[in-house]
Amino acid sequence: MSSRIVLNTISYHGKGAIQEIVPEIRRGGWKKIFVATDPGLLQAGVTQKVTALLDEAGIAYDVYSDIKPNPTIQNVQSGVAAFKASGADAIVAVGGGSAMDTAKAIGIIIANPEFEDVRSLEGVAPTKNHAVPTIAVPTTAGTAAEVTINYVITDVEKQRKFVCVDTNDAPAVAVVDPEMMMSMPKGLTASTGMDALTHAIEGYITRGAWEMTDMFHLEAIRLISKNLRAAVANDPDGREGMALAQYIAGMGFSNVGLGIDHSMAHTLSAYYDTPHGVACAMFLPIVMEFNKDYTGEKYREIARAMGVENVDSMTQEEYRDAAINAVKQLSLDVGIPPKNEKIREEDLPQLAKDSLADACYPGNPREATEEEVIAMFRKLM
Repeated sequence: MSSRIVLNTISYHGKGAIQEIVPEIRRGGWKKIFVATDPGLLQAGVTQKVTALLDEAGIAYDVYSDIKPNPTIQNVQSGVAAFKASGADAIVAVGGGSAMDTAKAIGIIIANPEFEDVRSLEGVAPTKNHAVPTIAVPTTAGTAAEVTINYVITDVEKQRKFVCVDTNDAPAVAVVDPEMMMSMPKGLTASTGMDALTHAIEGYITRGAWEMTDMFHLEAIRLISKNLRAAVANDPDGREGMALAQYIAGMGFSNVGLGIDHSMAHTLSAYYDTPHGVACAMFLPIVMEFNKDYTGEKYREIARAMGVENVDSMTQEEYRDAAINAVKQLSLDVGIPPKNEKIREEDLPQLAKDSLADACYPGNPREATEEEVIAMFRKLM
């Protein structure tokens, strides 16, 4: 059985990396840029760090910012219409996962108009053409959408999120500049950072994990454990460490999948509009406890990567507990709330059904019943 790795053709990392955007546009021969971003970044002046480069270079562009934190089918469809009206031939996505996921969906539909209903993109859609050429510029350190082949869209009408997995959506270029992340408030830094940790841990224990992705995931866990607290304090070195860590996690999980933490987090966000990273972080120790007997010796390496000492002298039960406790402590240190008061008892059966129907669930190392999923939701109430 072969294993596949899909990554960006080109990626740039480090302070000042955004200076590579104009040269990449020139190399691509693109004449007009569709800048996909969110209104908060526009208001904060973050997007303008990129558009100023386009202005200076005399490159034409239009800005699309009708993007919600959990992007909807309508966001995508209005973005497709805006792209067509603009006459653009390439996309620059500036933002977190929401902006980049919206840009991916827009780019795919423009190249594959038969999927313009958006819902038909769920799962592994049989698109034929690669998306519109896209340069992805993350402003958060968590989703790694700039390197993954995944994106998530919210179906408001059906009160659910759905995951799309498509090698044709991978951005042509990733520009990971930690200076674009300096304006993130503490709460967003914490939640996106814990999302990255969830990517790394779930990717490490997923059914599809293998040696190359294990390498990525363990290094991501190590870097996140070392840098997230400092990044929340807005330390530049912490920001740079997290910018790299979340990308490395994306290199791994994009190619092997995730697990039930993400399937439940998607459901929690769809029902109660809980920020995705917060939902992932809340579930992570609960899911690690649920999965621990199906992970062999991997929790020992998670504990080691998180800085736990003397793991080699611990019993299996001890190092598994140590890994879970290290995750709990990091989550506590960066201010993730341990409970979600919005969850309602009467919603639990449907929450469980939707979680088990999510595209991330099949990668989980342990199968779950609806009753077991309900029990995990209850632990957040």
